[in-house]
Amino acid sequence: MPAALERIDLRTSAETKALIARAAATAGMSVSAFLLSAAQARAKAVLSEVESLALSPRDWEAFVTALDSLDQPRPKLAAAMARYRAWRSEPTDA
Repeated sequence: MPAALERIDLRTSAETKALIARAAATAGMSVSAFLLSAAQARAKAVLSEVESLALSPRDWEAFVTALDSLDQPRPKLAAAMARYRAWRSEPTDA
């Protein structure tokens, strides 16, 4: 069974609607397909800007150095994990 399609409604000026309709026709697409395509492309671009990380060579080296130091003992983390394991092994009153 196909997934239900969601609906997006929007209002715009007559000038903007005409502009979009003209561009959609030029691209050989329906207005809906044109708007969806443009919105998807813009959404991907916006999310790509905030979800990716670009580092300079100097920053990359600092990042890798920080990762390499992660295998040092962490007493507070070990104690927290021990408390968590003890808590998880307690019987529940269900």
